[in-house]
Amino acid sequence: MAFEDLKAELALLINQMENQPEDRHELYLQIRERLNEMRAFGMPVPEDLVKFEAELEAQFKAEDAAAKKS
Repeated sequence: MAFEDLKAELALLINQMENQPEDRHELYLQIRERLNEMRAFGMPVPEDLVKFEAELEAQFKAEDAAAKKS
């Protein structure tokens, strides 16, 4: 997949995430998959998306830890 296509798809996924927060885990997985594709093909990965991915991952880990304590 071309770099511009991946960027466009990521932008669409992020927009969906903002509009459908109940599906944010699924969208996170899709974003992560696309970023991994970019990495696998040696394409540059936008730093803001790398940070966004890390923030979402931290949120999900915190939610998971809180659920396990309950």
